[in-house]
Amino acid sequence: MSELESLIEMASLANSMPLPKLSKGVSYDNWSLQMKALLGSQEVWEVVKNGHQEPEDVGEMTIAQIATLKATRAKDKTALYVLYRTVDESDFEKIANAMSSKEAWDILEKAYKGDNRVKQVRLQTLRGELERMRMKEER
Repeated sequence: MSELESLIEMASLANSMPLPKLSKGVSYDNWSLQMKALLGSQEVWEVVKNGHQEPEDVGEMTIAQIATLKATRAKDKTALYVLYRTVDESDFEKIANAMSSKEAWDILEKAYKGDNRVKQVRLQTLRGELERMRMKEER
């Protein structure tokens, strides 16, 4: 199966099967594991994880390099499309202007992982306040 056929199959897969949905009530960690497996099974995870560099001048590239660049671009856009399909409207707005699948992934990761850190800090603060209140009551 050619790379193009594989990408077409992935787009078809994204349209036909239920995809993991990311929303506020869903664990980001679980969603990201499912997405890594899905994108990996379609051989596009590496593009999402590492991104790709656009060459400054395609005029000096060989035919093989141009073919590789086109395949990488297609993988990137396919992965970006799948990410669009797996988020709710609120998250879609966050990644709608992303130029690559890596950029979209990083935006989502920062939004959800950042939320977890904020929650952890807030929880620690509340625990400290509760402990101080208990100590005051014991006096």
